[in-house]
Amino acid sequence: MIYDITVPQFCKMLNNLNAILTKAAAFAETKKIEPDVLLNSRLAPDQFNLIRQIQIACDSAKIGVSKLTGKDAPVHDDKETTLPQLQKRITETISFLNSCTEKDFAAAAERQVTTPRWEGKWLLGHEYVTQHTIPNVYFHITVAYEILRHNGVEIGKKDYLGPMPFKH
Repeated sequence: MIYDITVPQFCKMLNNLNAILTKAAAFAETKKIEPDVLLNSRLAPDQFNLIRQIQIACDSAKIGVSKLTGKDAPVHDDKETTLPQLQKRITETISFLNSCTEKDFAAAAERQVTTPRWEGKWLLGHEYVTQHTIPNVYFHITVAYEILRHNGVEIGKKDYLGPMPFKH
C-alpha cells in the first residue's frame, strides 16, 4: 500500500514537473526572458524561489522513500542554477524511486521515522508518509507550478495532473 501511494505517484508528479519545466524553457526563449528570472521567482518575499522548490520536491520524494525502505537516496549538492540541471536532478530522483520495489516497503508502515529537526520525536512509517512526505512533495510541486503560472508560462491543470490512466 505505501509503495502504491509513493513511488508511482511521486514518479508521475516529478515527470509532470519535468514537462512543465520544458514548457518554461520554451516560454523563456519565445518571450526573450532570461531563465534566471523564472528560476529565482517566488510567490512571496519569505518563500523559497523556483530552484529551491524543485530541490525540496525531489528531496522530499527521495528522502521520504529512503527513510521508509532503508535504501540510500542519491545525494545532490543543491547547486543547480539552470533548468537542465534541475531536470537532471528530477530524472535522477525518478531513477532512484524506480529502483525501489514493493518488497522494499514490507516493513515501512511500522518503521520508526525521525529527522534531526524533530528533536528526538518520531512517527510510524504510515504516519510519516501520509502526514509528512506526501503533503511535502505535492506542496513543493504545486508551488513550483504556481510560480511558473504566475510568471505567464502557459500551463494548466492538465499539465499538473499529467496523463491519466483512463479506461474504455
